[in-house]
Amino acid sequence: MITFQRVLEQTERRFVERSAERAEKIKLIKEKKIIEANPPDLVRKRIIRLNADARTVNAISGEGLRFATPAGPGIAASGFPRALERVLQTNDLMSIGFFERGLQAAQSVARIAVRGPQGSLAGYGTGFMVSPRLLLTNNHVFRAPDEAAGSVAEFNFKALLGGQTTTPTSFHFAPEDFFLTDPELDFSLVALRDAPELGQFGWLRLIGETGKLMVGEKVNIIQHPNGEPKQIAVRENQVVDELELFLHYKTDTAPGSSGSPVFNDQWEVVALHHSGVPERDAQGRIVTTDGRVWADWMGEHRVAWKANEGARVSRLVARIQKESLEGDWRRLRAEMFDKQPPTLNLFRGLERSEEPKERLEGPDGVRRSLAKQDGVAIWTIPLHISVSVGGASMPLAVGGSSTPVPHAVAPGASVFAASQRVQTDAASGRVEEPTDLRSALAEARAARERTYYDKDTDRAAVDTYYNGVRPDAGGHKLYKTLSALIASTHTTKLPYQPAKNVYPWVDIHPDRLIRSIYSGRTFEAEELIKADFKIAELREVRLSELKLTESVIGPEKLEEEIDLMEASLPFNCEHVVPQSWFAKREPMRGDIHHLFACEPRCNSFRGNTPYFDFVDFEEAVRDDCGKRESGGFEPSSGKGPVARATLYFLLRYPRSVGDADREFTKDRLPLLLEWHQKNPPKEYERHRNAAIFEMQGNRNPLIDKPEWGTLIDFSQGFG
Repeated sequence: MITFQRVLEQTERRFVERSAERAEKIKLIKEKKIIEANPPDLVRKRIIRLNADARTVNAISGEGLRFATPAGPGIAASGFPRALERVLQTNDLMSIGFFERGLQAAQSVARIAVRGPQGSLAGYGTGFMVSPRLLLTNNHVFRAPDEAAGSVAEFNFKALLGGQTTTPTSFHFAPEDFFLTDPELDFSLVALRDAPELGQFGWLRLIGETGKLMVGEKVNIIQHPNGEPKQIAVRENQVVDELELFLHYKTDTAPGSSGSPVFNDQWEVVALHHSGVPERDAQGRIVTTDGRVWADWMGEHRVAWKANEGARVSRLVARIQKESLEGDWRRLRAEMFDKQPPTLNLFRGLERSEEPKERLEGPDGVRRSLAKQDGVAIWTIPLHISVSVGGASMPLAVGGSSTPVPHAVAPGASVFAASQRVQTDAASGRVEEPTDLRSALAEARAARERTYYDKDTDRAAVDTYYNGVRPDAGGHKLYKTLSALIASTHTTKLPYQPAKNVYPWVDIHPDRLIRSIYSGRTFEAEELIKADFKIAELREVRLSELKLTESVIGPEKLEEEIDLMEASLPFNCEHVVPQSWFAKREPMRGDIHHLFACEPRCNSFRGNTPYFDFVDFEEAVRDDCGKRESGGFEPSSGKGPVARATLYFLLRYPRSVGDADREFTKDRLPLLLEWHQKNPPKEYERHRNAAIFEMQGNRNPLIDKPEWGTLIDFSQGFG
């Protein structure tokens, strides 16, 4: 819900009061008369700041504000800087250095996990380092020192190209060392605990001089929208008005997030984003991005924001420098303006390539790889960027809406309830991994040394398990016998927690890596475990908010919103029998026999589409996840395992699927049996079956006795 109602109301009031002035400026901007839309003194300062040729600066006079192109009278082309051409919208070309500087700036931006006195997660915000130890965010994120005391700043939380997220490096706040806040400018400046590792993320200098930006210029925002992995909106927002204390900037695609730094094209911070202006219908009601009437329970990320507002950096600097401080507080403030930010290593923690050649250990503890081709090191930069060039939007990633942090969210039932207690390493000030996460990671590390598959022991277990089962009893009876057996021995009903139950041991391949079931891409188990624990934490916050609304919206609407939330925050896991087919009921949802590691893009690509065989599959151009069209999906890999997992489901849960058009129906049973026969089980599946047997108590007969596939009457399993 929007918990900073006063900030929102004030922002909207300012926006409405400036309607006439803003309309005139927007008209000039559309006519590419950027110079005319700004005061002459600001134009002069801006051009000087861009290091323009003296002739360009001298051309700016009371009568000289008429040019809008480099061809203006008295201005030599050689004196017209490329940066100014972009300001005037006559050239959108940007050097590679532009993105390199942006990546460097991004390293100083952190997600803020706001935690209550008992360590429960209350919400998320964004903040960024402005000195070696001071972080800047909004007043409505931290209104008082006690709200910062238990919270943490999480650096390097970003999504990799394969869909996984990195594990951030986290630091506790130290408001007792420094805390300065201002409700009017909506900022809080707070210290982080001193730790050597903090220096690797650098900081962004706040510049008090004006001339960093003009109305009509595009700005760039680095943010953690809705607590999601770090994203960059590049040249998506255009400044449409400059007030005494604030800037207004508009976008169609990438609104800002609370506490985010707003940059000009030279990657100088020009504003601290803090709020937005919502769209309203004819009755004055706030509307959502899909045109519905917005309500508190929907969350501010559903609001259709029509403008953004940020506090001007020049005004922030003046306010910070005006404060009377003594001792260490005065020294920490002085570091903001007296010290130079370090030059950072842009390649720290980048994603490993598809074909690993050399293993590296990153500062976040994740093993990564470096691919080499012809002696050249090749890295893939894992950063989501949204770019607007020449008026056309290129959505390389989706931006988020303004995200104020909820300050009073009742704790909900956690997906990993015991894992959410934050512990601190007193020596370094860094946050330790939660207990459940440490346990899962320890199991994954131990998997490298465990015996992968003991053939003799498992063979004895198989003989004992199926003792008394007569495969020659007839298809109908064999189905009944096996269905009763695997149901009665399913003694442990596990919850849906793939980070604990699937990745550490069950889904490991003989080379001790995990392979996505549809694409075949490889991952370290630790990567998926850490990513899913972060997703679980995000889900916990959303679920807590939603549960507070049940009495208002009713149970059906609550379930709908929970479904939407989970779809937007997927685990790296696939139910080969889609959850929608069995309404997410337990124990089906957590049954590991049909759970496989799968990157979210492949999970989404398949959706809840039944399996299918395409005649032109081998020749057709398709996604590496497979091919999907006309109500069918054929995976690029994993056909044998997914067929056997689906056949198991038909045995274990009779008449639970196949009663709807888009589900797996009887006429497609021959396809499963064909995939089963053409792709017989290998050591990987036998290992999986044995591991699941230890955890759940039951087994998949199609893996243990592949020859029974043609003897069982699976038609009884359909609804």
